[in-house]
Amino acid sequence: MNELFFETIKCDDFEVFHLLYHKKRIANTIGFNFNLEEYIYPPNERLLKCKLIYDTNNILEVQYIPYSKKEINSFKIIYDDDIVYEKKAINRKIINNLYTHKESCDEIIIVKNGFITDTSIANIAIYYKDKWLTPKIPLLYGTTRMRYLENEILFEENITVDMMKSSTKIGLLNAMIDFDIIENFTIQG
Repeated sequence: MNELFFETIKCDDFEVFHLLYHKKRIANTIGFNFNLEEYIYPPNERLLKCKLIYDTNNILEVQYIPYSKKEINSFKIIYDDDIVYEKKAINRKIINNLYTHKESCDEIIIVKNGFITDTSIANIAIYYKDKWLTPKIPLLYGTTRMRYLENEILFEENITVDMMKSSTKIGLLNAMIDFDIIENFTIQG
């Protein structure tokens, strides 16, 4: 059986957001692209998470799920030097397993080889020495992260845990929350 992948695409008031970036990631994942406009038709005006499931040959399913943002203010540092999640695969077992170690925190921050990578649901950025930095090597190269790098709002850097702990703000980036800035946060670990 072919490996299954997915894209999470924001839909709001019948509008579909940032398809160009999702197409780029699909092309990077499987080597060619689908005409996403033929598949995505939001069924209502609500804020929806469109989950597009595909394999190396076909789009298999398009789901529309009402979306409400999860409140995240506390983070647990989790170390895993062996983790690999370079393609947005349906099989997220390794990330889901790490997430079970979050204890009382809202979310995890995964550290690989001494550097910050991602959370379980988003790319991450820190506000450090008057600029926004994002990991040079995240687990997954996100579409929102790419947009903000191209617009020179974010800059790539190898980010240590100490740098993150001394940052004044943390930003989470994904298709649904865009660039969500958190100013009051705690970090354990």
